Amino acid sequence: MARRVTIDRVSFHYGSGAVLEDVSVEIEPGEFFALLGPSGSGKTTLLRLIAGFGAPSSGAIQVDGRDVTALPPWQRNVGMVFQSYALWPHMSVARNVAFGLERRGFARADIARKVEAALDLVGLGAFAARYPAQLSGGQQQRVALARTLVIEPDVLLLDEPLSNLDARLRVDMRGELKNLQRKLGITTVYVTHDQEEANAVADRIAVLDRGRIQQVGRPVELYDRPATRFVANFLGTVNLIEGRIENGRFVAGEFTLDGIDGAAGPACLSIRPQNISLGAGPATAAATVSSREFLGSITRYRLRAGLHDIVVDVPHRPDRADHAVGAEVSLFVDPRHVTVLR
Repeated sequence: MARRVTIDRVSFHYGSGAVLEDVSVEIEPGEFFALLGPSGSGKTTLLRLIAGFGAPSSGAIQVDGRDVTALPPWQRNVGMVFQSYALWPHMSVARNVAFGLERRGFARADIARKVEAALDLVGLGAFAARYPAQLSGGQQQRVALARTLVIEPDVLLLDEPLSNLDARLRVDMRGELKNLQRKLGITTVYVTHDQEEANAVADRIAVLDRGRIQQVGRPVELYDRPATRFVANFLGTVNLIEGRIENGRFVAGEFTLDGIDGAAGPACLSIRPQNISLGAGPATAAATVSSREFLGSITRYRLRAGLHDIVVDVPHRPDRADHAVGAEVSLFVDPRHVTVLR
């Protein structure tokens, strides 16, 4: 049965510094939940606290309503896949997977059956007699996953499990992880600094910065409606334009946009590059093309509009002429596709 994980006002201090500060989040049963943030944001520390590798300075951690804050890792029934995989090089694949079951005192016949099932689950049934050095990075990652799943944990914890793989294999493996998690229905907490990876696998994401949760939501919610400048920046390329709202109009020098809701005063518009059009509709601003990059599916323009540098992504089409560097263009922004930040 899938378990709910509750983080209730957890703080963790290391010396005089706060690594985590008053973190609260509820992870639903069967959810694939990502902790996303830069290095030093506290995401791996939070994962390790859930696993029991350390105790919070304050606050509580519950698994399905059971307080596990003071319990050691082996009493929590959670499984963790480490970034390094941590496989025993002198043990075969089967022995690596069996290790946790042996420590728990399972009968030999039960161990053999469970190991075979776990390896079949991750597609490595034919590799049981091999050793870690004989495997690719992706295969080693699957062994580490099988070793964790074989103990049938209530919660699966993944600490940057794809970071040691090359870019193409990372894409393939994240799809396999997602499919496997869906098949098992196990509550999964996934740590990554890669926003594309988090968007691809997670049902919901918590964005952390300097030990605090900045926003929690579905990937599309965070991307389209960021709550802070940090979230807007971290979830992809964005234009952040500082200005003021005056009588429903946003004004930032030559950049103006009508139809903006919100109280009058200083504000910042968050606008994704694909939500700006060139030469269509009433102009929000006039701009000059500073540079142009062809990126396959899009052409990325960097423009100068008054004092503002603005990025615009235009879908590539063979019949569409590019704007030359130095060309004067008009920008159009639909006010429904912007987010007002304070």
